[in-house]
Amino acid sequence: MQSAAQTAASNAARDAFVAHCLAAAQDGESEAYFDLGMAFCTGSDALAVDLVEAHKWFNLAAVGGHDHAAQCRADVAEDMTAREIAEAQRRAREWLRASPAMRVA
Repeated sequence: MQSAAQTAASNAARDAFVAHCLAAAQDGESEAYFDLGMAFCTGSDALAVDLVEAHKWFNLAAVGGHDHAAQCRADVAEDMTAREIAEAQRRAREWLRASPAMRVA
């Protein structure tokens, strides 16, 4: 069992990782999208596994030209329902609409 201090440190590290990736993603860095996809796919960086979010970020990374993102997106999709995939695609479109100044590299 984690102590309160360990939990706080873990939460701070998670928040810093997500903030860093989101800032880079807003600049259109496909590697940041991919890193978020991997974190949500595997539950790394103190994030809970969330395949919808993983698919969303892999999708954005693939659109941005990341070499491995399309395969990772396909791998994740194998464990998702059609509704979950549709939700992930909706979230990806929403992200793009909400970030009009962003460049997808």
